[in-house]
Amino acid sequence: MKKLIETLKNIWSIEELRKRILFTLLLVLVYRVGCYITLPGINPNMLALDSGQSGLLGLFNMFAGGAFSRASIFALGVMPYISASIFMQLAGIVIPQFAKMQREESGRKKINQYTRYLTVVVTAFQASAYVAYLRTQTAGAIVPEFSAFLFWLSTVVVLTAGTLFVMWMGEKITDKGIGNGTSLIIMVGILARLPHSIVQEFDAKNIGGGGGLLIFLIEIAVFIAVIVGLILLTQGTRKIPLNYARRIIGSNNAAKEVSGARDFIPLKVNSSGVMPIIFAQAILFIPATVTGFAFGENETAQGFIKALSNPQSMWYNIMYAVLVIAFTYFYTALIFNPTEMADNLKRNNSFIPGVKPGEPTADYIATIMDRITLPGAMFLAIAGILPGVAGLLGVTSGFASFFGGTSMLIGVGVILDTLQQIESHLLMRQYDGLMKTGRITGRQSAGATV
Repeated sequence: MKKLIETLKNIWSIEELRKRILFTLLLVLVYRVGCYITLPGINPNMLALDSGQSGLLGLFNMFAGGAFSRASIFALGVMPYISASIFMQLAGIVIPQFAKMQREESGRKKINQYTRYLTVVVTAFQASAYVAYLRTQTAGAIVPEFSAFLFWLSTVVVLTAGTLFVMWMGEKITDKGIGNGTSLIIMVGILARLPHSIVQEFDAKNIGGGGGLLIFLIEIAVFIAVIVGLILLTQGTRKIPLNYARRIIGSNNAAKEVSGARDFIPLKVNSSGVMPIIFAQAILFIPATVTGFAFGENETAQGFIKALSNPQSMWYNIMYAVLVIAFTYFYTALIFNPTEMADNLKRNNSFIPGVKPGEPTADYIATIMDRITLPGAMFLAIAGILPGVAGLLGVTSGFASFFGGTSMLIGVGVILDTLQQIESHLLMRQYDGLMKTGRITGRQSAGATV
């Protein structure tokens, strides 16, 4: 406790870090307040959207911090911006012109600008779909004085402006706050549901006859163990030894040459982050939707839809795990380029002991990456199906969603990144780090998108 109090004092004593933290908290507060401001033309007293949607709408609601179910001005959150960013990232891998732009400072600025333009287009499209959803689900909540066209126009404009404002806040948190602005906004929206979920689970176990206080404490212990496991999954690395034939340290007159320096290449066990789980969830929504349109009320088709829509069913979890593993390999192959890494090592006069530079180095790195991706993908699949398993064991749906899955993977990853940013400020000013046993490492080297 004494160490914790001393660390907090050190953090508060650094003026720049204090201003960054306060600035971040201010923008986060603005975002959370905006999540409760209802769209023009919607009567909040008549609003009857389901706050616990499942499937694709539940995923949207989770990323929007509950604003989707409240018909808020931030109902779409940063999902359009994330979609546009992923598209531009994939375009940089597939299209050579974009790949060349990503390697140049001016090109990266242009890509960021294109991402913003694409965000406007995606937001306008999703806002139009959201208007149709509001009309089918909450027709009684729409104020009669609003004509169909006026309600559509005002909602599209407000939602687009809201998403751009959230995107701007994320960029400001990254520039003037403690970093990872977009991810931090998503994390705050996700974890805002955690206190209510814990209280709901406590009531279910003690008031609803769910086993009493002992079962609740066991669930909390398992929950903490899951968090520890996700931290290990996020921080797990395979270190490849590296030697430098000739290395220059310093600059100008203070520069000196060091020979035979040793280092290592840290390869992430889970370099794809949370993206495979998001892709797997999105893919699982497609068969149910297509089957529903194609076969209608057919009993066999309805059974198939129910199995693919129920996170607690065996077939759902099997397909979910297989898709997560497959997408982990796919996304890792997209973002990880061993040939480029081998070329960079050769240019820096560094080499892996016992491996020839060039193509043999690229093959060696690719082989190591393939080996560590399998256990990483399997653990990621286990983390993905844990909420369904928790639901089968009697945990309420709200609290079960935090037993792994997208929620906790994003939460753990962003918290680690934030702590790493704070620790770097402490170390730059000759303070101790946040931990005695080592330094905190986040997801930065993995190139996390979320």
